[in-house]
This record gives sequence, structure tokens and C-alpha cells, in this order.
Amino acid sequence: MKNDYYPKHYCGVFGIKGTPNAAENAYYGLYALQHRGQESAGIVSTDGKAFFEHKGMGLVPNIFTASALNALPGNMAVGHTRYSTAGSSEIKNAQPLPVECKLGLIALAHNGNLTNTRVLRAELERHGAVFQTTTDSELMLLIIAQSDALTLDQAILDMMEKVEGAYSLVIMTKDALIAVRDPHGFRPLSLGTLDGNPVIASETCAFDIIGARFERDVKPGEVVIFDKNGMRSLMARSQFERSFCSFEWVYFGRPDSKMGGRKVYNMRSAIGEQLAKEYPIKADIVVPIPDGGVWAAAGYAEAMGIKLVNAFVRNHYVGRSFINPTQTGRDKTVIFKLNLIPELVTGKSVIIVDDSIVRGTTSRLRVKKIKEAGAREVHVLISCPPHMHSCYYGIDFPDRSKLVAVSHTNEQIRKMLGVDSLGYLSREGLASILGPGHCMACWDGNYPVTSKDAIVT
Repeated sequence: MKNDYYPKHYCGVFGIKGTPNAAENAYYGLYALQHRGQESAGIVSTDGKAFFEHKGMGLVPNIFTASALNALPGNMAVGHTRYSTAGSSEIKNAQPLPVECKLGLIALAHNGNLTNTRVLRAELERHGAVFQTTTDSELMLLIIAQSDALTLDQAILDMMEKVEGAYSLVIMTKDALIAVRDPHGFRPLSLGTLDGNPVIASETCAFDIIGARFERDVKPGEVVIFDKNGMRSLMARSQFERSFCSFEWVYFGRPDSKMGGRKVYNMRSAIGEQLAKEYPIKADIVVPIPDGGVWAAAGYAEAMGIKLVNAFVRNHYVGRSFINPTQTGRDKTVIFKLNLIPELVTGKSVIIVDDSIVRGTTSRLRVKKIKEAGAREVHVLISCPPHMHSCYYGIDFPDRSKLVAVSHTNEQIRKMLGVDSLGYLSREGLASILGPGHCMACWDGNYPVTSKDAIVT
């Protein structure tokens, strides 16, 4: 059983063209995107004649040895690091997924989650499709491969008319690198350049690690093709209102990444300042929960003039997909990940700033540690609204019945945590910071795309 205290990460994608060490650059790009998925990773490269691939279960540095990278020749590569939101966690579902069809060799890497998978799968099976994986990513690949379109460009546009939900894609052929983003723009996808050559990544932090320059975000509904003729851009035939995932700002995006022209850390700091407006609590210290609560806590502490104290130390060598079959083991995982320096909180009135409460188990254990260390008061502030609804666009929140805010009032959650006060950022407060064009379905239940694969509640 996976550690399900926090929302699960989904995937990171990366692509690069025109560099002699493409696979090595893809490796470093995936390393920077490791926070977006820690179950499996893969790279597919090409020398213009054939595809070469290497995949494995686990973390990027454990999968790609020097010999593995040396076996991935060519000046173009695509990579993927995965957390399974659709399809089980096993090697057959590791990406990128390659296929050979009438349009040639194609490799696809996907971040997101489709909402009409069952309908698409049934239709493909009626036409004789044989599936090698259980992922929704393979559905997109097969729709492209089976298209009646004469060109890959048109096959991709045809696919975009059939699939629904969230998808940011990197696609590679023997001579082209392609970026695709769904018309709602749920998930991030950015374009960069390295020595004049194109680079594509889920987040801009992947550009920084290889010395690439960020150019711009891929637009919602845009298909960007890099081939022998240079760069060209196509737009999906159907367009919708932008619905970028709000939780990218709160939790998933790396603080040093830029999305929509704004740095993630700046947004989280602004969230902390908004928390200070909504909950001006008098206390001795503000303690962030690493890593998601760090910048919001900094913004809150600065706005309130309260000392920020890093009383929790994170063990970065405990993966977010840590598996343990027992409740005792899962509780130990919480301790393994974060250890408290008790002397920093003894006798203090403490404000804890965290990014979310999903089930409440993790927060309760951490509050217990602080109280056992002799804190005089403990207050908890959450940098997003209460999670009230499931997500169908690539975040593996548990089903609605397991979300603590659905079955408990704020006061009941406060008592469950054993704290003096509990405050969630208001939806209005978050919306005032993020601005229009954001999906907040996990908080307000307003789904931009209704899932045909699940009952939306």
C-alpha cells in the first residue's frame, strides 16, 4: 500500500532536439523533474534511423547508469518520470511509449489524465486494437497511429478532437520533436532553447539544470512542431477556456519554476501573505512543513513580523512513493520524512504552515510531535481551501469519501488534530492571487470537463 497521506504526483515530460548528447541532457532534465514522479522513468532517443530506449522502476539516478546512457545515441531524445494516476505501477506502463505505424516511428510521453478513457478504449478494441499497457497515454498513441490522416500533424489534431481531459505531451519521430497541450491547459508545458536547439519540459527548472533558456509556455490547445523546416505552430480545432491547475501553484510546481510568466515561489509567498490577512494570529514562531509549506510560511511570517523557524528537517532520501503494508509502517514513514528539532518549539506558541490536509493523518502526527516537545500553543494554517472533491485531471486524490473535509467540519478537524486553531485559505483569497483561468474543481466542484470514467461528486 502506498503512502497516501499526501496527494500523489503525476508525471514530468522532457524533450530535446539537435544536441549530440541528447540522452544525457534528457537525464538531467528528468532529474530536475523527479518531484513530479518517482515510480518509474524512461528515455527514448533517436539517431534519425532508429529508436533506442531504456526504462526502469524507481528514481532517475538509479535507472540511468553511464552505460545505459551510452546505449542511447542520437541528437534527439524524449524522457518521462512517472507517478501512476492511470494505470498500475509496473514496468510495462513506464514511458515514453514507442510505436511503429504507417506514419513511421513515434514515441510519446504524457503528463495528465484523460476523462473518457473507457469510451476510447472500447472504441479502439472494436477496431482490433491490442493494448500493451493499462495507461491512458497508450490510447492517445494508438489514436494517432490508427488515424486516416496523411500527416502526423493532422493525426495529432484528430486525436485532440477525440480525447478529453488533461494532457501535456512530448512526441518524437525520427526527425521531429513535438509539444502538445490540451485545450484547457490543465498541466504546465514550456518551450526553451539550448544553443539554439529546441527543448520542451513540464517545468522550467528542467531548463535551468542543462543551461537552456526559457522561451515561452506552450499555449492551451497548441501543437508546436520542430523539424527540418524549423518551428511551426498549430491550434486545436476546438478551443475552451483556460483551466490551469491551481494545485500546481500550491504544491506540485517546484518553487524555482516559472509558470504563466510567474515564479512559483512568488505565488506561494503571496498565498502566505493572504493567510496573514485572513488569520492574523499572535505567536512566537512560524514553522513550515517542508517542502510545500516553506514559501507560504515565509510570506506569512514576513507579513506578520513573526520569526520563521525551520524546526522540521526533511529527509530527501525517502521517496514520495514509499510503500509499507502496515499502519505502523506508514506512521514511521512520516517520521522518516520529517524530523523535529524539539528545542526550537519548546515553550513556544507555534504556527504550523502546511500546503494541504487530505486525510489528516500526517498533520495529526506532526502536531503530536510538536506538543510532545513542549509547545505552549499550536496553530495550523493551510495554504489552500479544504479539499472537497476528487480530481480527474492527473492528481491522485483519494475518492471523495476519504477526504477528511467532506466528512468533518473545520472544528471537528481542529479537534482531531489537537490544535488551538485551524485555518484554511479561503477560495476567494486563493482566486484573488491566482487570477482567472484556473481550475479549482478539487475545492469547489466546478469541473471544466466532466469525467465519463467516474461519477463526479
